[in-house]
Formats: sequence, structure tokens, C-alpha cells
Amino acid sequence: MGQRAELEWRDGSLPVSTRFDDPYFSITDGLAETRHVFLDGNDLPARCVTGFHVAELGFGTGLNMLAMVLALRDSNIPIRFTSFEAFPMRGDDIARALEAFPEARAVADPFLAVWDAGIRFFTVGPVSVEVIEGDARETLPAWTGMADAWFLDGFSPAKNPELWSPDLMAEVGRHTAPGGTAATYTAAGFVRRGLADAGFEVTRQPGYGHKRHMTTARKVG
Repeated sequence: MGQRAELEWRDGSLPVSTRFDDPYFSITDGLAETRHVFLDGNDLPARCVTGFHVAELGFGTGLNMLAMVLALRDSNIPIRFTSFEAFPMRGDDIARALEAFPEARAVADPFLAVWDAGIRFFTVGPVSVEVIEGDARETLPAWTGMADAWFLDGFSPAKNPELWSPDLMAEVGRHTAPGGTAATYTAAGFVRRGLADAGFEVTRQPGYGHKRHMTTARKVG
């Protein structure tokens, strides 16, 4: 078992990483932000077909994964979801955080039931999930998978620059299928340049809430 997340609670319901001094989700509405940035930013669920593979940097509370489950509840298309997480939260902390989003919490039991036992392969609705623990700078290069869409959701580049480095963006590119996409809430210049150097066509888009801009990217070739 790797290192656990270190966190404190703001206003009783918002988990904040003390290691990175950054909240786990939007103070306004994390689920709405997830849908805007990661789902709409990757044109999901419209692109989903059987076997479609989403990958993610930063599992956190699992909110992005649960948003994907909710997006597929009508079509029930089976997809794969692989997330890379260096500092997993405790199950009771995840459950507490998800109380802010009743819609997501309502579908979270299948993974919460096994999480604290260290089980990192599980299925939630039509989504087959694997969470790979450890530093993504080590675990992503060793991964043999290819993603059709990436959720780049590490802590703020200003607080956690390692998860946005050019070398790691190059690995994201190397593990993206042709025509695959990536989306992130940040529009930091060095992140956009890293994605461009990794073979993506990068676009700045309107952000969610108080964030003016976000980034989407499509793998060229």
C-alpha cells in the first residue's frame, strides 16, 4: 500500500490536500465542473463504444469516474477506466466528500465497498476500473495500455508541477490512441506546450465557473 492522502476539511465538506494545499474539487460544484471539463472536453459520452478506454491522472475522490458512470447509465456501454493515483484517500474520506454530490454518491457503493481492502480493480455500472497506485512518472511509462481519452486532473500545476511536466505529457501522448483526446481544467502555458510537443493539437476553451479558460487536445496522427 502506498502513501495515503493527507487532507483537511474546509467548511466540513470540502477535502483539501495538505500536501499540495489544493482542494480536490471545485468549491462551487465539482460534478458540474467534471462534466464541463472532462466529459464535454473529450466529447463524452458521445464517443463511447464498447471497449472505449478513458485514462486519468489523479483519481482523488473518484468523482470523475462516477460522472462517467452516470453519463453511461442510459446507454450502458461497457468501457474501461484507468486512473493513476500517488496518494489514495481513505474510503471513509471519499464517502464523506461524495456526500456533497448525492447523484454520484448514489452509485459509489461498488467501489467504496472494496476500496479500504486495497482492491484496485472493480466495476461500477458499465465501467471497469483500475486504479494504479504510485508516482505517475514511474507507473505511466510502465503501463501497456492506450487511452482514447485522458482526464488530466492532478492538483494545480503551480502546486504540483511534477504531474504536468513535459516528460509526463510525453508519456500521455505515447499512451494515447490515434485521434484520442485529452482535457484539463488548466490553461497553463507550459502544460499546453507540453501537450503540443507530445503530438497533440491543443485548443484553449472556456473554463468552468470562475476559471476563464481550460484546455482540450487531440492526438494528431
